[in-house]
Amino acid sequence: MAEGVLKHGLPYYTVGAGRPLVALRWFAPEHTNPTGWALRAELKVMGPLGRHFEMYAVNRAPGMVAGTTMADIAAQHAEALAERFGEPVDVLGMSSGGSLALQLAADHPEVVRRLVVAGAAYTLTARTREVQRRYTEAVAAGRRGAHHQAPVVGRTALTRALIRPLMWLADPMMRPSDPLDMLHFAQAEDSFDVRGRLAGIAAPTLVVGGERDLAYSVELFKETAELLPDARLILYPGTGHLGTFGHARFAGDVAEFLD
Repeated sequence: MAEGVLKHGLPYYTVGAGRPLVALRWFAPEHTNPTGWALRAELKVMGPLGRHFEMYAVNRAPGMVAGTTMADIAAQHAEALAERFGEPVDVLGMSSGGSLALQLAADHPEVVRRLVVAGAAYTLTARTREVQRRYTEAVAAGRRGAHHQAPVVGRTALTRALIRPLMWLADPMMRPSDPLDMLHFAQAEDSFDVRGRLAGIAAPTLVVGGERDLAYSVELFKETAELLPDARLILYPGTGHLGTFGHARFAGDVAEFLD
């Protein structure tokens, strides 16, 4: 592993070897490189991909100001990737990183060679939007907020009822040092919707989703793939949101598509 900072202060780490693949990371409370248990969990996804590629796991820049838009964030990434690689590069966006990847491909096609959008679609569902809003606003106000994520974690009412108090208790161990970063990113993603831009995305795209994803829906995955001019869709049966990235086929499917 190696760590560094791209233009505009985008933190990244690398793992693996081969052709570079930029991974735009999922929703992250901290706009830093992960450490400890968070890094160990993330390497379970990046490690298998690193057998095929030199992975560049890139996060958003710290100090994100209020009023930042997804287009602003995409512009920062476009300049950073152009400076680092000097040519179009393959991009993998996971969850919230998938939102950013679609915005990047729509606004800055010159930096994206091929695109993989995993556990994401052209917009958020109403449920995910509400979950992110409640969670980030609570934590930014100094209140416990982790339990607000229960609707995208528990499939049944009973499961959610059991998970919610456990997440409430665990909240202090999950607090970011600067909650405004995730608040301002959530506010940017809240209005994210590139449905009308999909037809103009020229990069060949793979859309990957789980059939039991609570954060998105199968219908959104299918519509995103159908509206892109050059796209392929893979749905993993019986798989939830986080399970998509850890699926036994995920790294191989990504490598096969990008090759």
